[in-house]
Amino acid sequence: MLIPKKEKVKPTPFSVFFRHAKSAEKRQFFDRIAREAIKEQQKMLEKAKSMPQ
Repeated sequence: MLIPKKEKVKPTPFSVFFRHAKSAEKRQFFDRIAREAIKEQQKMLEKAKSMPQ
């Protein structure tokens, strides 16, 4: 069975970071992303609460 070769794609800054960053750096990055997402969701919930039903 022949396995087709993978198509090479141009690396992105994110893929380079993910490939070369230490585990602690990745954890910090994803923690920051999670905190920002939580803030956005809380703002959205507050906005929904203030809307008339």
